[in-house]
Amino acid sequence: MKLTTTTTLAATAATAAAYQLDTTLPPPSNLSTLPNNTLFNVWRPRAHILPAKGQIGDPCAHYTDPATGLFHVGFLHDNEGIAGATTANMATFTDTSSNGSFLIQPGGKNDPVAVFDGSVIPSGVNNTPTLLYTSVSFLPIHWSIPYTRGSETQSLAVARDGGRRFEKIAQGPVIPDHPFALDVTAFRDPFVFRSARLDALLAAEGNETAAQLAQAAWTEKGTPWYAAISGGVHESGPSQFLYRQNEGNASDFQYWEYLGEWWHEPTNSTWGPNDEGTWAGRWGFNFETGNVLFLTEEGHDPKTGEVFVTLGTEGSNAPVKPQVSSIHDMLWAAGEVGVDGTDGKLHFTPTMAGYLDWGFSAYAAAGKVLPATSAVSKNSGVDFDRFVAFIWLTGDQYEQADGFPKYAQGWTGSLLLPRELKVQTIENVVDNDLVREEGVSWVVGESDNTTATLRTLGITIARETKAALLGNSSAVEEEDRTLRTAAVVPFQQSPASKFFVLTAQLEFPASARTSNIQSGFEILASELESTTVYYQFSNESLVVDRSNTSAAAPTNPGLDSFTESGKLRLFDVVEDGREKVETLDLTIVVDNSIVEVYANGRFALSTWARSWYDNSTQIRFFHNGEGEVQFKNVAVTEGLYNAWPERE
Repeated sequence: MKLTTTTTLAATAATAAAYQLDTTLPPPSNLSTLPNNTLFNVWRPRAHILPAKGQIGDPCAHYTDPATGLFHVGFLHDNEGIAGATTANMATFTDTSSNGSFLIQPGGKNDPVAVFDGSVIPSGVNNTPTLLYTSVSFLPIHWSIPYTRGSETQSLAVARDGGRRFEKIAQGPVIPDHPFALDVTAFRDPFVFRSARLDALLAAEGNETAAQLAQAAWTEKGTPWYAAISGGVHESGPSQFLYRQNEGNASDFQYWEYLGEWWHEPTNSTWGPNDEGTWAGRWGFNFETGNVLFLTEEGHDPKTGEVFVTLGTEGSNAPVKPQVSSIHDMLWAAGEVGVDGTDGKLHFTPTMAGYLDWGFSAYAAAGKVLPATSAVSKNSGVDFDRFVAFIWLTGDQYEQADGFPKYAQGWTGSLLLPRELKVQTIENVVDNDLVREEGVSWVVGESDNTTATLRTLGITIARETKAALLGNSSAVEEEDRTLRTAAVVPFQQSPASKFFVLTAQLEFPASARTSNIQSGFEILASELESTTVYYQFSNESLVVDRSNTSAAAPTNPGLDSFTESGKLRLFDVVEDGREKVETLDLTIVVDNSIVEVYANGRFALSTWARSWYDNSTQIRFFHNGEGEVQFKNVAVTEGLYNAWPERE
């Protein structure tokens, strides 16, 4: 019998109920020995994107269907293929296929072993959504071992049945091999895009004035698509390989011209001086899931937008991370594109870089342009194009977590909340040494030698998603307070559940810069458990202390509990004619076991907080007693929304 999604969920729920797991009592010493699915609901999120059961992997194959306006989000599922869902509001989703089947699976002539990530041309072959994906013929593939030639090629498949499946085109791969004479570490995850800047530079053959004129006259109609393919070269470093669709026929997707390694970094080098990688980790040994986007202060524009790249890096040896077999960092970079005078090829050169998400388990981001013509944008009244990114939050440290209760839980991992990316400006910043550091995640724009405007990547929850998170119930506000001594102060009214959004603003005096201040909140708290989210000036970091998060962690090493953190500089700014430390503006989303921390429109850190006890729902103000902090505009919105109403 073929089980429907509803039948599957009912069966897993019945299994959990039959076992009568009691989370008011201490946890079992070994969760991995529990019957299948008994932990199914204990840590399962409500408002996030994940399959009805099983393991989720890389987000990929997103697009807006020109015929329906629906946005399609895809993801690797159970290491067996690509599955997906549709949405008209970026909050609630419908499984693309009601029985949980795949959009595409391996087994064809081009992909006998596996199907890896791909990217969709919305109006491709015969004006139909067309997937350019990595077709795999040999495994294993890893940056640390020799590469078997022909392991990864790029093939096409065309959407059928309203996007419920992709039908493979009956021909060989359209990019049948990696670049000649290169000993690659990988060659996968094609990302398709259009670009006025690249078209103009190539047409002008290095003539900057001609390129500018061509860019100004550019329109998308009839222009070729580009594909950035991620990988690297052994003993040399990670790379993005750039291809362009055959110029001769804009409707022909069978032939792609290789334009070279448009971005390459030395092996395991860093962004910034002194090989520290303070603001943007390390470039590692191999690039994965590289996306190319063109951002403005409003949204996305392939004609005028600044060039950004989001990418995963493999193999970083950053000492602050647990030493598993393959460290992953989820990064971004922005920079300049030009034609190199020595080889006549396009090259991307970073001018700033940072983390797209500082969480250890956050990886493999893949986004897509969300056009103003989409149902999502029309329903929310947005009349410009945006770029929305999705990030995978692996649940088991990339399958390295020994003892993770995979079968007892019945599902693994999730996608994080959809995020809008744009150019973020920070105005009225005091132009001092904090601004002028090298190798950082911002660039200095206009300056009068007193104040400056900074530019960086803006990272926020997609506006439709955030509105749904905050619109489910009325916010409960806490009174403003100032703490000067060490204190853990309970909220006047904590949420009754583990599904809520906490928003707050924290104000610090200038003296905080020379103190060891730590201030923030304890969440998911009880007498026996708590997770502490706080800012500390000593290393300019937002910290998520998980050492006391879960009563189940001490005897279940598969439930990671190490402390995570990310760099965030609070600048000196001028407000109402006086200098002050920039306000810390926090949004913390708690969806049962998933915690996403956003700050100041430019920071994100996501992680797991698997509290065990039912009553671990309290929120408390936290201050370590160093210096002074003012908490303002503190509010809690409880409940969240159900992202999958049709699954119940």
